[in-house]
Amino acid sequence: MTKQTIISPLPGVFYHRPSPDQAAFKSVGDSVSEGDTVGLVEVMKSFHEIKSTTAGVFASYLVDNEGTVQAGQPLLEILDHNSNE
Repeated sequence: MTKQTIISPLPGVFYHRPSPDQAAFKSVGDSVSEGDTVGLVEVMKSFHEIKSTTAGVFASYLVDNEGTVQAGQPLLEILDHNSNE
């Protein structure tokens, strides 16, 4: 299995959860489908969904919840179960 990294398309604040009282979008070991929402980036009170570009198994968030991120910064990793490695 190889790790696929999802990067931030823009700078802002990264959120693991849809709202403070809800569970994280994904937890370690969760199945991920291409197109699943895996986080949010907030820019000036506007929230942008971060969607998975691959299917696999959620490995880890690389940024703390409510952490500041830059455009191009890795946000999370997904183990690609389609790989033969």
